[in-house]
Amino acid sequence: MCCWQEKCKKKTVVVYNDILAMDGMGDVAVGVKRGSDELMSASVYNSGSDMSSIGDVTANGSDSKSNGSDSKKLRVEDRMEAPPSRVLHIRKLPNETSESEVIALGLPFGKVTNILTLKGKNQAFLELGTEEAAITMINYYSTVTPHVRNVPVFIQYSNHKELKTDSGNQRAQAVLQAVSAVQGGGTPASGSVVDLTAASSPVLRIIIDNMFYPVTLDVLQQIFSKFGTVMKIITFTKNNQFQALLQFNDPPTAQQAKIALDGQNIYNSCCTLRIDYSKLVNLNVKYNNDKSRDYTRPELPAGDGQPAMDPNMAAAFQGKDSNSLLGGLSPLNAAAAAAAAAGRVALSGHTGASGVLLASNLNEEMVTPQSLFTLFGVYGDAQRVKILYNKKDSALIQMADANQAQLAMSHLNGQKMHGKPIRVALSKHTSVQLPRDGLDDQGLTKDFTNSPLHRFKKPGSKNFQNIFPPTTTLHLSNIPTDVSEEDLRLLFSNAGGTVNAFKFFQDHKMALLQMSTVEEAIQGLIDLHNYNMGDNHHLRVSFSKSTI
Repeated sequence: MCCWQEKCKKKTVVVYNDILAMDGMGDVAVGVKRGSDELMSASVYNSGSDMSSIGDVTANGSDSKSNGSDSKKLRVEDRMEAPPSRVLHIRKLPNETSESEVIALGLPFGKVTNILTLKGKNQAFLELGTEEAAITMINYYSTVTPHVRNVPVFIQYSNHKELKTDSGNQRAQAVLQAVSAVQGGGTPASGSVVDLTAASSPVLRIIIDNMFYPVTLDVLQQIFSKFGTVMKIITFTKNNQFQALLQFNDPPTAQQAKIALDGQNIYNSCCTLRIDYSKLVNLNVKYNNDKSRDYTRPELPAGDGQPAMDPNMAAAFQGKDSNSLLGGLSPLNAAAAAAAAAGRVALSGHTGASGVLLASNLNEEMVTPQSLFTLFGVYGDAQRVKILYNKKDSALIQMADANQAQLAMSHLNGQKMHGKPIRVALSKHTSVQLPRDGLDDQGLTKDFTNSPLHRFKKPGSKNFQNIFPPTTTLHLSNIPTDVSEEDLRLLFSNAGGTVNAFKFFQDHKMALLQMSTVEEAIQGLIDLHNYNMGDNHHLRVSFSKSTI
């Protein structure tokens, strides 16, 4: 039996001692202060009480004690910790904040299942579909300050495990139902949207506020095509503001997109979408270039010396695969990730963003610098990895640049690795320091700068076009001709999982292999990427958007 047919042995990680800890351990505490719902005092509701009473009290405007004016009380209660909950408490919202703007804060992290706005108190409660989604949202906003209308807001866990709202919350529920229908790929139920402006046109007028980074026509197409077929786009600058006209195939689709996206940020804390209906009902596009595009007429000329649409980009945005780059991400995060992968714009909402990530909640008995390098290397070229000496469930990973760090964070935060959901956040460090000369760091720090396993060293590499979130399906390549389906099934089964499906293609040089869970697929990729199959054939493993 060949070496690649042997069972994979479990790695033993030695717990090392006597090494200097990296300075700045403050990075390990990635969560924000979690307090009780301090602005809703016990006189409004008691812990465990029916949340429907909140809507009644709020509507009556009673309970002056809960107006948040006592700053000392806030400071005391901010120190009180609440356990993770899928209900989040949002404070310090700007006046007249809309329900859709509050919902937009949670959209990138999963399904939003309920909302309660307390407009007189500038607060809201947001319920996500799962506790994991809420944890991811809290972790993310602990590193990037959330903004609504360019005003920073505060988000923390609620003491309540679910929201129960009354009939007085119809407006918020109507918006939520419309957004939920879009999230699920459907359309709002008849009569579910009340008191909303009827869509008078399939054309939306889009204004980009707080535009720190360029927004391309292709990014707009990716974002809005989540809701339906984008027919035409025209971009222009008016009154020193970047604007666009975007035409859907019908007014209801335009309405869904407006409800879900109005007020959202394309990139972190910047490039805010302001959306209204246009008076136009049809756009007249003469040229297909970087300023305008008619997706129904690819034969149109570029015109006026403007660059034509890149053929590769055109193929990516046409037909049924127009959302292929989106994977399992929300449209906004996915558009940002795709734009960064194409080398077009920066992802970070501020300049000087770090390329160093902090990964926490790791399985310290199993994790190694090599395993982190392999996993994070799917989304960029990991340069250095350091497992922290006095907190071995945390590690610093230095990516090649801030864009790659953002991509890795958006795809890997919350994913399970070695049985534990890992937390990934941006670090305050700007680089990972190597051990001093002569100091044995006992394997906790590794420099991968010159590794031959980097996937993205070549500018414009095709690997940039195949960045997908972790899925159950793995793409295998560089397979020797004498390796059979049974051999590969056995190899991945021995890595600790169940192979549910398999398919060869391209004359058996490539294959798709589907594991039973995403965690098993992650483990298979970590263990078997670059696995020596014999005769110097090293297996290449990546996540696939396809299913078998």
